[in-house]
Amino acid sequence: MNLINNNILTIVIFLPLAGAILLLFFPRRHRDIRYFALAVSLITLLASLHLPWYLVRGQSGFQFEENIPWIAHPNIHYHLGIDGISMWLVILTTFLMPMCVLISWNSIGDRVKEFFILMLVLETAMIGVFVALDLFLFYFFWEATLIPMALIIGMYGHGRKIYASVKFFLYTMIASVFMLAAVIWLYAKTGTFDFVDIQGKIQSGQVAGFEHAAFWLFLGFFVAFAVKVPLFPLHTWLPDAHVEAPTAGSVLLAAVLLKMGTYGLLRFNLGLFPDQSRRNAPWIIALAIIGIIYGALVAMIQPNIKRLVAYTSVSHLGFVVLGIFSFTQIGMDGAVYQMLSHGISTGALFMLLGMIYDRRHTYDIGEYGGLATPMPVYATFFAFIMLSSVGLPLLNGFIGEFMVLSGAFQAKQLYGILAATGVIWSACYLLWMYQRVFYGNVTNPVNNSLRDLSARERVSLWPLAIAALVMGVAPMLWLHSIDPAVAATLRQFSSVVQAHAAHAPGYLSGADVARNGVQAVLQVIGR
Repeated sequence: MNLINNNILTIVIFLPLAGAILLLFFPRRHRDIRYFALAVSLITLLASLHLPWYLVRGQSGFQFEENIPWIAHPNIHYHLGIDGISMWLVILTTFLMPMCVLISWNSIGDRVKEFFILMLVLETAMIGVFVALDLFLFYFFWEATLIPMALIIGMYGHGRKIYASVKFFLYTMIASVFMLAAVIWLYAKTGTFDFVDIQGKIQSGQVAGFEHAAFWLFLGFFVAFAVKVPLFPLHTWLPDAHVEAPTAGSVLLAAVLLKMGTYGLLRFNLGLFPDQSRRNAPWIIALAIIGIIYGALVAMIQPNIKRLVAYTSVSHLGFVVLGIFSFTQIGMDGAVYQMLSHGISTGALFMLLGMIYDRRHTYDIGEYGGLATPMPVYATFFAFIMLSSVGLPLLNGFIGEFMVLSGAFQAKQLYGILAATGVIWSACYLLWMYQRVFYGNVTNPVNNSLRDLSARERVSLWPLAIAALVMGVAPMLWLHSIDPAVAATLRQFSSVVQAHAAHAPGYLSGADVARNGVQAVLQVIGR
């Protein structure tokens, strides 16, 4: 068992890459390629489940660490490790990949081998981002996600796919250069790329000139992560990428790649620059709140259903950034939980949109209407996932938003009041969209003959629907491991923040608040 624990992160990272290499030698029999890609993704998922099973809950710091010298000059280590934050993002990635293979089963008909090779390479890169603790290694995996995703959009998308692919690549690539400059400066001053070592040297005051450079270093990391989130006003690449990407590309973009940005803010901006994080929090929170409201209002007027869902990510990820920079235990717990919740709900929404696109080849809301009559099962799944995204109590979206808003009110009441309007707007645009697409008479005769969900499509949706329900009624399964990791991040901040977050009278952790909230809702229902 020790051998597995010592190497499990490497196994989980490189299993998909090994599968991609083997696919190179496969004959071009589409059926065999699809089954092999599905098998690799399922094996990777099973391997990743070792992490939550053997994680020591209640323990802060990184676990399952691997730290091996890689390159002597410069001093680069193959350093991996996870905590309660990064572990669940890894699980989210491996959990969604089999569903992405299933929904691409028939929709990808040309260059099938190349598509699944790109998907498996992308999975390796995404997992690597969440577990890398060497800044060079982290940057390597970060940039490695760009190529397969850009190719997936550009080769297998539709409409203005080349424009969307190039825009996505340029935005992320240019923003990443600022992070690279900050990483090089830190290496020049510390002689290491190791995140833990650099963090320790900064905290002990061993980095010469750090106080004068801290703001620019913070900004270098922040720009790279803010573009990836994407935080308003750096979001304009996202709707184009989503609308033109194939379904699997949209799912992974919304559910995983955007979380790389929020994960980076939490891990590196707060982890390396706590003072700068506090000083710059007001304007970052302002951008997050603008994004929450702006994303919701723009989504409301979209005639394209996929673009509407794309703008919901701008709004929902604004909640995550707000929770992170609230510097409260419950707010940051809620931010991490909202990352996972958004991945499930929005990933499922894009899957559902892909299924209707395969039948009608349009995302125009005006082309639909009354779909609940010919497609009752599809309409039921859509309603359930839509309500989870709205934040209906007992579903996953409620927990994260509730905790983030609680943290925002603790930080400043105005933050909570403004952000809470986003919950109202999200209910408006999603319920209105559902009413136009599914209720009433069938407005287009073509829709009368639409077939309902196939067995394969139902199999791909059931795990996400179950996850949305379980996350809504049993959030402690996740929060018990998220709490210690968030608490470890908060320890770096001033004693005032620590007192407010951990020692204030009547203080409850995120797990305690979530547990009490779920119990209260169940009691109301029982009456």
